[in-house]
Amino acid sequence: MHFVDLSVIILYFIAVVSIGLIRSKKSAKDTGNYILVGRKLSLPGFIATLVTTWYGGILGIGENTFNYGIQTWFIFALPYYFFAILFAMLIAPRIRSKQLVSIPDHFHNKYGRISGITSGIFILFLASPAPYILSIGILLEYITGLPFIWSLLFATILSLIYLWRGGFGAIVRTDIIQFILMFGGFILLVVFAWQKIGSPWEVFSLLPKEHLSITGGKSVSYIIVWFFIALWTFIDPGFYQRCAAAKSPKTAQRGILISVIFWFIFDSLTLTAGLYAKIAITSDHGLFAFPALGDMLLPPLFYGLFLTGLLATIMSTIDSLGFISAFTFGRDIIGKLTDKSNSVQLTKLGLIVMASIAVILAYAFPSVVNLWYLTGSLFVPGLLIPFLLTFTKIQLTNKQGLTLLIVPVIISLFWFIISIFNFQSSIFNLEPFYPGILTSILITTIILIRNYQKGESISK
Repeated sequence: MHFVDLSVIILYFIAVVSIGLIRSKKSAKDTGNYILVGRKLSLPGFIATLVTTWYGGILGIGENTFNYGIQTWFIFALPYYFFAILFAMLIAPRIRSKQLVSIPDHFHNKYGRISGITSGIFILFLASPAPYILSIGILLEYITGLPFIWSLLFATILSLIYLWRGGFGAIVRTDIIQFILMFGGFILLVVFAWQKIGSPWEVFSLLPKEHLSITGGKSVSYIIVWFFIALWTFIDPGFYQRCAAAKSPKTAQRGILISVIFWFIFDSLTLTAGLYAKIAITSDHGLFAFPALGDMLLPPLFYGLFLTGLLATIMSTIDSLGFISAFTFGRDIIGKLTDKSNSVQLTKLGLIVMASIAVILAYAFPSVVNLWYLTGSLFVPGLLIPFLLTFTKIQLTNKQGLTLLIVPVIISLFWFIISIFNFQSSIFNLEPFYPGILTSILITTIILIRNYQKGESISK
Protein backbone atom coordinates (compact mmCIF):
# COMPACT_ATOMS: atom_id res chain seq x y z
CA MET A 1 0.00 0.00 0.00
CA HIS A 2 1.02 3.59 -0.59
CA PHE A 3 2.09 5.24 2.67
CA VAL A 4 -0.59 7.92 2.17
CA ASP A 5 -3.35 5.28 2.13
CA LEU A 6 -1.89 3.53 5.15
CA SER A 7 -1.66 6.85 7.00
CA VAL A 8 -5.35 7.54 6.36
CA ILE A 9 -6.28 4.15 7.83
CA ILE A 10 -4.08 4.63 10.90
CA LEU A 11 -5.55 8.09 11.50
CA TYR A 12 -9.04 6.59 11.22
CA PHE A 13 -8.34 3.98 13.90
CA ILE A 14 -6.88 6.62 16.22
CA ALA A 15 -9.81 8.98 15.62
CA VAL A 16 -12.59 6.43 16.09
CA VAL A 17 -11.14 5.07 19.35
CA SER A 18 -10.59 8.63 20.67
CA ILE A 19 -14.14 9.70 19.75
CA GLY A 20 -15.53 6.58 21.37
CA LEU A 21 -13.79 7.33 24.67
CA ILE A 22 -15.02 10.95 24.93
CA ARG A 23 -17.41 11.57 27.84
CA SER A 24 -17.28 7.90 28.74
CA LYS A 25 -17.38 8.44 32.53
CA LYS A 26 -20.91 9.82 32.37
CA SER A 27 -22.03 6.92 30.20
CA ALA A 28 -20.82 4.34 32.71
CA LYS A 29 -22.62 5.71 35.79
CA ASP A 30 -25.78 3.63 35.50
CA THR A 31 -27.52 1.08 33.33
CA GLY A 32 -29.83 3.61 31.64
CA ASN A 33 -26.92 5.70 30.38
CA TYR A 34 -24.60 2.81 29.64
CA ILE A 35 -27.04 0.69 27.61
CA LEU A 36 -29.62 3.21 26.31
CA VAL A 37 -27.96 6.67 26.62
CA GLY A 38 -30.64 7.65 29.11
CA ARG A 39 -33.36 7.09 26.45
CA LYS A 40 -32.38 10.45 24.90
CA LEU A 41 -31.19 9.32 21.46
CA SER A 42 -31.90 12.12 18.97
CA LEU A 43 -33.19 11.65 15.43
CA PRO A 44 -29.81 12.30 13.68
CA GLY A 45 -28.02 9.95 16.07
CA PHE A 46 -30.76 7.33 15.65
CA ILE A 47 -30.46 7.41 11.85
CA ALA A 48 -26.65 7.36 11.81
CA THR A 49 -26.33 4.43 14.20
CA LEU A 50 -29.15 2.38 12.62
CA VAL A 51 -27.97 2.88 9.03
CA THR A 52 -24.33 2.08 9.73
CA THR A 53 -25.09 -1.00 11.85
CA TRP A 54 -26.93 -2.64 8.95
CA TYR A 55 -23.94 -3.09 6.62
CA GLY A 56 -21.26 -4.99 8.52
CA GLY A 57 -21.16 -7.78 5.96
CA ILE A 58 -20.14 -5.44 3.15
CA LEU A 59 -17.57 -7.86 1.73
CA GLY A 60 -20.28 -10.54 1.56
CA ILE A 61 -22.51 -8.08 -0.32
CA GLY A 62 -19.68 -7.47 -2.80
CA GLU A 63 -19.08 -11.20 -3.21
CA ASN A 64 -22.76 -11.96 -3.79
CA THR A 65 -23.14 -9.13 -6.33
CA PHE A 66 -19.98 -10.23 -8.13
CA ASN A 67 -21.26 -13.82 -8.34
CA TYR A 68 -25.02 -13.36 -8.77
CA GLY A 69 -25.63 -9.77 -9.91
CA ILE A 70 -28.86 -7.94 -9.12
CA GLN A 71 -30.11 -10.93 -7.12
CA THR A 72 -28.29 -9.29 -4.19
CA TRP A 73 -30.76 -6.40 -4.10
CA PHE A 74 -33.74 -8.77 -4.05
CA ILE A 75 -32.47 -10.85 -1.11
CA PHE A 76 -30.47 -8.35 0.97
CA ALA A 77 -32.31 -5.07 0.31
CA LEU A 78 -35.93 -5.12 -0.90
CA PRO A 79 -37.41 -7.46 1.75
CA TYR A 80 -35.67 -5.53 4.52
CA TYR A 81 -37.15 -2.23 3.32
CA PHE A 82 -40.60 -3.80 3.40
CA PHE A 83 -40.31 -5.24 6.89
CA ALA A 84 -38.49 -2.20 8.26
CA ILE A 85 -41.40 0.01 7.18
CA LEU A 86 -43.87 -2.39 8.82
CA PHE A 87 -41.72 -2.41 11.94
CA ALA A 88 -41.68 1.40 12.01
CA MET A 89 -45.44 1.66 11.66
CA LEU A 90 -46.52 -1.17 13.98
CA ILE A 91 -43.77 -2.01 16.48
CA ALA A 92 -41.23 0.81 16.98
CA PRO A 93 -43.49 3.25 18.90
CA ARG A 94 -44.68 0.42 21.17
CA ILE A 95 -41.13 -0.57 22.06
CA ARG A 96 -40.34 2.97 23.19
CA SER A 97 -43.59 3.20 25.14
CA LYS A 98 -43.04 -0.07 27.05
CA GLN A 99 -39.86 1.22 28.75
CA LEU A 100 -38.17 -2.19 28.62
CA VAL A 101 -34.47 -2.63 27.88
CA SER A 102 -34.19 -5.73 25.67
CA ILE A 103 -36.07 -8.39 23.72
CA PRO A 104 -35.52 -11.00 26.49
CA ASP A 105 -37.31 -8.58 28.85
CA HIS A 106 -40.47 -9.06 26.76
CA PHE A 107 -40.21 -12.85 27.00
CA HIS A 108 -39.51 -12.66 30.74
CA ASN A 109 -42.50 -10.42 31.39
CA LYS A 110 -44.88 -12.34 29.12
CA TYR A 111 -43.80 -15.98 29.48
CA GLY A 112 -41.64 -16.18 32.59
CA ARG A 113 -37.99 -16.30 33.65
CA ILE A 114 -36.98 -19.46 31.74
CA SER A 115 -38.38 -18.10 28.47
CA GLY A 116 -36.53 -14.84 29.04
CA ILE A 117 -33.21 -16.64 29.52
CA THR A 118 -33.85 -18.97 26.56
CA SER A 119 -34.69 -16.09 24.26
CA GLY A 120 -31.47 -14.41 25.42
CA ILE A 121 -29.48 -17.46 24.31
CA PHE A 122 -31.15 -17.34 20.87
CA ILE A 123 -30.48 -13.59 20.61
CA LEU A 124 -26.79 -14.26 21.24
CA PHE A 125 -26.63 -16.20 17.99
CA LEU A 126 -28.57 -13.58 16.02
CA ALA A 127 -26.54 -10.69 17.45
CA SER A 128 -23.14 -12.36 17.24
CA PRO A 129 -20.56 -10.04 15.64
CA ALA A 130 -18.72 -13.11 14.29
CA PRO A 131 -19.68 -12.57 10.59
CA TYR A 132 -18.45 -8.97 10.78
CA ILE A 133 -15.28 -9.77 12.70
CA LEU A 134 -14.65 -12.28 9.94
CA SER A 135 -15.20 -9.55 7.32
CA ILE A 136 -12.86 -7.04 8.90
CA GLY A 137 -10.25 -9.72 9.60
CA ILE A 138 -10.27 -10.70 5.92
CA LEU A 139 -10.08 -7.03 4.88
CA LEU A 140 -7.17 -6.24 7.22
CA GLU A 141 -5.34 -9.33 6.01
CA TYR A 142 -5.87 -8.13 2.43
CA ILE A 143 -4.73 -4.57 3.23
CA THR A 144 -1.78 -5.20 5.55
CA GLY A 145 -0.63 -8.76 4.89
CA LEU A 146 -0.97 -9.64 8.57
CA PRO A 147 -1.80 -13.29 9.33
CA PHE A 148 -5.58 -13.86 9.43
CA ILE A 149 -5.79 -14.67 13.15
CA TRP A 150 -3.83 -11.54 14.10
CA SER A 151 -6.06 -9.46 11.84
CA LEU A 152 -9.11 -10.88 13.64
CA LEU A 153 -7.72 -10.09 17.09
CA PHE A 154 -6.53 -6.61 16.12
CA ALA A 155 -9.87 -5.69 14.53
CA THR A 156 -11.87 -7.04 17.47
CA ILE A 157 -9.89 -5.10 20.06
CA LEU A 158 -10.09 -1.81 18.14
CA SER A 159 -13.81 -2.25 17.48
CA LEU A 160 -14.74 -2.97 21.10
CA ILE A 161 -12.16 -1.25 23.32
CA TYR A 162 -14.10 2.00 23.71
CA LEU A 163 -17.29 0.15 24.69
CA TRP A 164 -15.75 -0.87 28.02
CA ARG A 165 -16.22 2.63 29.39
CA GLY A 166 -18.43 4.38 26.85
CA GLY A 167 -21.26 1.91 26.31
CA PHE A 168 -23.97 2.70 23.76
CA GLY A 169 -23.09 6.40 23.80
CA ALA A 170 -19.66 5.55 22.38
CA ILE A 171 -21.34 3.59 19.58
CA VAL A 172 -23.57 6.51 18.61
CA ARG A 173 -20.66 8.98 18.54
CA THR A 174 -18.45 6.76 16.38
CA ASP A 175 -21.34 5.79 14.09
CA ILE A 176 -21.86 9.41 13.07
CA ILE A 177 -18.33 9.67 11.64
CA GLN A 178 -18.58 6.16 10.20
CA PHE A 179 -21.83 7.09 8.45
CA ILE A 180 -19.99 9.86 6.58
CA LEU A 181 -17.03 7.63 5.70
CA MET A 182 -19.06 4.69 4.36
CA PHE A 183 -21.17 6.84 2.04
CA GLY A 184 -18.20 8.97 0.98
CA GLY A 185 -16.07 5.93 0.20
CA PHE A 186 -18.59 4.30 -2.13
CA ILE A 187 -19.51 7.58 -3.81
CA LEU A 188 -15.80 7.97 -4.66
CA LEU A 189 -15.61 4.43 -6.03
CA VAL A 190 -18.71 4.75 -8.25
CA VAL A 191 -17.66 8.18 -9.57
CA PHE A 192 -14.19 6.92 -10.58
CA ALA A 193 -15.70 3.75 -12.08
CA TRP A 194 -18.13 5.82 -14.15
CA GLN A 195 -15.26 7.95 -15.46
CA LYS A 196 -12.82 5.13 -16.21
CA ILE A 197 -15.09 2.22 -17.20
CA GLY A 198 -18.26 3.79 -18.49
CA SER A 199 -21.81 4.55 -17.40
CA PRO A 200 -23.79 1.95 -15.42
CA TRP A 201 -26.04 1.43 -18.46
CA GLU A 202 -23.02 0.47 -20.57
CA VAL A 203 -21.91 -1.93 -17.85
CA PHE A 204 -25.33 -3.60 -17.72
CA SER A 205 -25.12 -4.42 -21.41
CA LEU A 206 -21.84 -6.29 -20.84
CA LEU A 207 -22.96 -8.40 -17.90
CA PRO A 208 -23.73 -12.13 -18.16
CA LYS A 209 -27.44 -12.81 -18.58
CA GLU A 210 -27.82 -14.47 -15.15
CA HIS A 211 -26.45 -11.34 -13.46
CA LEU A 212 -29.53 -9.45 -14.64
CA SER A 213 -31.88 -12.16 -13.36
CA ILE A 214 -33.75 -11.83 -10.05
CA THR A 215 -32.69 -15.35 -9.06
CA GLY A 216 -29.10 -15.08 -10.24
CA GLY A 217 -29.20 -18.72 -11.24
CA LYS A 218 -30.45 -19.92 -7.84
CA SER A 219 -33.78 -21.64 -7.17
CA VAL A 220 -36.94 -19.66 -6.50
CA SER A 221 -37.17 -21.40 -3.11
CA TYR A 222 -33.76 -20.03 -2.20
CA ILE A 223 -34.81 -16.47 -3.06
CA ILE A 224 -38.11 -16.74 -1.18
CA VAL A 225 -36.48 -18.05 1.98
CA TRP A 226 -34.28 -14.95 2.11
CA PHE A 227 -37.44 -12.85 1.94
CA PHE A 228 -38.78 -14.67 4.98
CA ILE A 229 -35.43 -14.47 6.76
CA ALA A 230 -35.87 -10.70 6.45
CA LEU A 231 -38.57 -11.13 9.11
CA TRP A 232 -35.43 -11.04 11.25
CA THR A 233 -36.08 -7.27 11.24
CA PHE A 234 -38.90 -7.72 13.78
CA ILE A 235 -36.59 -9.42 16.28
CA ASP A 236 -33.38 -7.60 15.39
CA PRO A 237 -31.84 -6.54 18.72
CA GLY A 238 -30.15 -3.57 17.04
CA PHE A 239 -33.52 -2.21 15.93
CA TYR A 240 -34.92 -2.86 19.38
CA GLN A 241 -32.10 -1.14 21.27
CA ARG A 242 -32.30 2.01 19.16
CA CYS A 243 -36.08 2.21 19.49
CA ALA A 244 -35.81 1.73 23.25
CA ALA A 245 -33.15 4.46 23.44
CA ALA A 246 -35.01 7.00 21.26
CA LYS A 247 -36.20 10.29 22.73
CA SER A 248 -39.81 9.45 21.92
CA PRO A 249 -41.98 6.95 20.02
CA LYS A 250 -42.13 9.41 17.11
CA THR A 251 -38.32 9.61 16.97
CA ALA A 252 -38.12 5.82 16.70
CA GLN A 253 -40.75 5.67 13.96
CA ARG A 254 -39.39 8.53 11.87
CA GLY A 255 -35.82 7.35 12.35
CA ILE A 256 -36.52 3.96 10.77
CA LEU A 257 -38.49 5.42 7.85
CA ILE A 258 -35.71 7.89 7.03
CA SER A 259 -33.12 5.13 7.44
CA VAL A 260 -34.87 3.13 4.70
CA ILE A 261 -34.16 6.00 2.30
CA PHE A 262 -30.46 5.99 3.20
CA TRP A 263 -30.35 2.19 2.90
CA PHE A 264 -31.77 2.45 -0.61
CA ILE A 265 -29.11 5.00 -1.59
CA PHE A 266 -26.28 2.93 -0.13
CA ASP A 267 -27.58 -0.31 -1.66
CA SER A 268 -27.69 1.41 -5.05
CA LEU A 269 -24.05 2.44 -4.63
CA THR A 270 -22.85 -1.02 -3.55
CA LEU A 271 -24.87 -2.82 -6.24
CA THR A 272 -23.46 -0.55 -8.93
CA ALA A 273 -19.91 -0.98 -7.61
CA GLY A 274 -20.30 -4.77 -7.52
CA LEU A 275 -21.47 -4.87 -11.14
CA TYR A 276 -18.55 -2.66 -12.18
CA ALA A 277 -16.25 -5.13 -10.43
CA LYS A 278 -17.74 -8.04 -12.38
CA ILE A 279 -16.82 -6.33 -15.65
CA ALA A 280 -13.44 -4.91 -14.63
CA ILE A 281 -11.87 -7.64 -12.49
CA THR A 282 -10.57 -10.86 -14.01
CA SER A 283 -10.13 -12.70 -10.69
CA ASP A 284 -12.95 -15.02 -9.63
CA HIS A 285 -12.44 -14.22 -5.92
CA GLY A 286 -15.56 -12.11 -5.45
CA LEU A 287 -15.03 -11.61 -1.73
CA PHE A 288 -12.46 -8.91 -2.57
CA ALA A 289 -14.56 -7.34 -5.33
CA PHE A 290 -14.82 -3.93 -3.66
CA PRO A 291 -11.22 -3.49 -2.44
CA ALA A 292 -9.85 -4.90 -5.73
CA LEU A 293 -11.94 -2.47 -7.78
CA GLY A 294 -10.78 0.38 -5.57
CA ASP A 295 -7.17 -0.69 -5.98
CA MET A 296 -7.63 -0.68 -9.75
CA LEU A 297 -9.37 2.69 -10.07
CA LEU A 298 -8.49 4.97 -7.17
CA PRO A 299 -5.26 6.99 -6.82
CA PRO A 300 -3.43 7.27 -3.47
CA LEU A 301 -5.35 9.09 -0.75
CA PHE A 302 -8.66 8.33 -2.47
CA TYR A 303 -7.95 4.60 -2.18
CA GLY A 304 -7.11 5.08 1.49
CA LEU A 305 -10.36 6.97 2.03
CA PHE A 306 -12.30 4.19 0.31
CA LEU A 307 -10.66 1.47 2.41
CA THR A 308 -11.39 3.54 5.49
CA GLY A 309 -15.04 3.65 4.40
CA LEU A 310 -15.05 -0.15 4.14
CA LEU A 311 -13.48 -0.48 7.58
CA ALA A 312 -15.96 2.02 9.05
CA THR A 313 -18.88 0.10 7.53
CA ILE A 314 -17.77 -3.12 9.21
CA MET A 315 -16.58 -1.67 12.53
CA SER A 316 -19.88 0.17 13.06
CA THR A 317 -21.62 -3.21 13.07
CA ILE A 318 -19.03 -5.01 15.19
CA ASP A 319 -19.27 -2.51 18.04
CA SER A 320 -23.10 -2.44 17.95
CA LEU A 321 -23.62 -6.19 17.86
CA GLY A 322 -20.68 -6.82 20.17
CA PHE A 323 -22.29 -4.55 22.75
CA ILE A 324 -25.73 -6.14 22.31
CA SER A 325 -24.20 -9.61 22.69
CA ALA A 326 -22.37 -8.43 25.80
CA PHE A 327 -25.38 -7.09 27.67
CA THR A 328 -27.54 -10.00 26.48
CA PHE A 329 -25.01 -12.45 27.92
CA GLY A 330 -24.30 -10.42 31.06
CA ARG A 331 -27.62 -8.80 31.93
CA ASP A 332 -30.25 -11.04 30.31
CA ILE A 333 -28.67 -14.45 30.92
CA ILE A 334 -26.06 -14.38 33.71
CA GLY A 335 -27.91 -11.63 35.59
CA LYS A 336 -31.21 -13.53 35.48
CA LEU A 337 -29.60 -16.86 36.40
CA THR A 338 -27.75 -15.41 39.40
CA ASP A 339 -30.25 -12.66 40.34
CA LYS A 340 -27.48 -10.06 40.11
CA SER A 341 -28.57 -6.56 39.16
CA ASN A 342 -25.29 -4.78 38.33
CA SER A 343 -25.92 -4.64 34.59
CA VAL A 344 -22.90 -2.46 33.79
CA GLN A 345 -20.37 -4.86 35.33
CA LEU A 346 -22.17 -7.89 33.87
CA THR A 347 -22.08 -6.26 30.42
CA LYS A 348 -18.34 -5.70 30.72
CA LEU A 349 -17.93 -9.37 31.58
CA GLY A 350 -20.07 -10.18 28.55
CA LEU A 351 -17.78 -8.09 26.31
CA ILE A 352 -14.83 -10.32 27.14
CA VAL A 353 -16.73 -13.59 26.80
CA MET A 354 -18.67 -12.76 23.64
CA ALA A 355 -15.68 -11.18 21.87
CA SER A 356 -13.72 -14.37 22.48
CA ILE A 357 -16.54 -16.58 21.18
CA ALA A 358 -17.03 -14.35 18.12
CA VAL A 359 -13.35 -14.58 17.19
CA ILE A 360 -13.48 -18.39 17.47
CA LEU A 361 -16.64 -18.58 15.31
CA ALA A 362 -15.17 -16.22 12.71
CA TYR A 363 -12.03 -18.33 12.50
CA ALA A 364 -13.93 -21.64 12.36
CA PHE A 365 -16.69 -20.66 9.87
CA PRO A 366 -15.10 -18.36 7.27
CA SER A 367 -18.23 -17.47 5.26
CA VAL A 368 -20.24 -14.33 6.01
CA VAL A 369 -23.32 -15.19 3.91
CA ASN A 370 -23.45 -18.75 5.28
CA LEU A 371 -23.34 -17.46 8.86
CA TRP A 372 -26.23 -15.06 8.12
CA TYR A 373 -28.22 -17.79 6.43
CA LEU A 374 -27.69 -20.39 9.16
CA THR A 375 -28.54 -18.16 12.13
CA GLY A 376 -31.55 -16.64 10.38
CA SER A 377 -32.94 -20.02 9.32
CA LEU A 378 -32.57 -21.59 12.76
CA PHE A 379 -33.57 -18.90 15.25
CA VAL A 380 -35.98 -16.50 13.53
CA PRO A 381 -38.78 -19.14 13.42
CA GLY A 382 -38.67 -19.58 17.20
CA LEU A 383 -38.42 -15.92 18.20
CA LEU A 384 -40.69 -14.17 15.73
CA ILE A 385 -44.28 -15.09 16.64
CA PRO A 386 -43.90 -15.24 20.45
CA PHE A 387 -42.15 -11.84 20.38
CA LEU A 388 -44.93 -10.26 18.31
CA LEU A 389 -47.49 -11.75 20.71
CA THR A 390 -45.91 -9.76 23.57
CA PHE A 391 -47.45 -6.64 22.00
CA THR A 392 -50.96 -8.13 22.04
CA LYS A 393 -53.50 -8.89 24.75
CA ILE A 394 -53.37 -12.62 23.96
CA GLN A 395 -52.51 -14.53 27.14
CA LEU A 396 -50.36 -17.66 27.08
CA THR A 397 -49.19 -19.74 30.01
CA ASN A 398 -45.47 -19.83 30.74
CA LYS A 399 -45.33 -23.41 29.48
CA GLN A 400 -47.10 -22.48 26.23
CA GLY A 401 -44.78 -19.53 25.66
CA LEU A 402 -41.68 -21.67 26.24
CA THR A 403 -43.00 -24.37 23.89
CA LEU A 404 -43.69 -21.80 21.18
CA LEU A 405 -40.17 -20.46 21.61
CA ILE A 406 -38.18 -23.72 21.64
CA VAL A 407 -39.95 -26.27 19.44
CA PRO A 408 -39.66 -24.37 16.08
CA VAL A 409 -35.93 -23.94 16.65
CA ILE A 410 -35.56 -27.66 17.36
CA ILE A 411 -37.47 -28.48 14.15
CA SER A 412 -35.34 -26.10 12.06
CA LEU A 413 -32.14 -27.48 13.57
CA PHE A 414 -33.26 -31.07 13.00
CA TRP A 415 -34.14 -30.25 9.38
CA PHE A 416 -30.75 -28.63 8.89
CA ILE A 417 -28.83 -31.59 10.35
CA ILE A 418 -30.78 -34.13 8.30
CA SER A 419 -30.23 -32.08 5.14
CA ILE A 420 -26.46 -32.26 5.74
CA PHE A 421 -26.58 -36.04 5.71
CA ASN A 422 -28.85 -35.91 2.67
CA PHE A 423 -25.86 -34.37 0.88
CA GLN A 424 -27.67 -33.09 -2.20
CA SER A 425 -30.39 -30.84 -0.82
CA SER A 426 -32.76 -30.20 2.03
CA ILE A 427 -35.58 -32.67 2.66
CA PHE A 428 -38.29 -32.21 0.02
CA ASN A 429 -36.14 -29.28 -1.25
CA LEU A 430 -37.34 -27.18 1.70
CA GLU A 431 -34.90 -24.87 3.46
CA PRO A 432 -34.76 -25.29 7.29
CA PHE A 433 -36.57 -21.97 7.81
CA TYR A 434 -39.85 -23.25 6.35
CA PRO A 435 -40.56 -26.21 8.66
CA GLY A 436 -39.53 -24.05 11.60
CA ILE A 437 -41.90 -21.17 10.86
CA LEU A 438 -44.71 -23.56 9.86
CA THR A 439 -44.27 -25.35 13.19
CA SER A 440 -44.49 -22.02 14.99
CA ILE A 441 -47.71 -21.12 13.15
CA LEU A 442 -49.19 -24.57 13.88
CA ILE A 443 -48.34 -24.43 17.60
CA THR A 444 -49.73 -20.90 17.86
CA THR A 445 -52.97 -21.97 16.19
CA ILE A 446 -53.39 -25.01 18.47
CA ILE A 447 -52.68 -22.96 21.61
CA LEU A 448 -55.15 -20.24 20.64
CA ILE A 449 -57.88 -22.76 19.81
CA ARG A 450 -57.37 -24.62 23.10
CA ASN A 451 -57.31 -21.40 25.11
CA TYR A 452 -60.48 -20.25 23.39
CA GLN A 453 -62.21 -23.56 24.10
CA LYS A 454 -61.16 -23.46 27.76
CA GLY A 455 -62.39 -19.92 28.11
CA GLU A 456 -65.68 -20.82 26.49
CA SER A 457 -66.17 -23.85 28.74
CA ILE A 458 -65.41 -21.74 31.82
CA SER A 459 -67.96 -19.15 30.74
CA LYS A 460 -70.57 -21.87 30.35
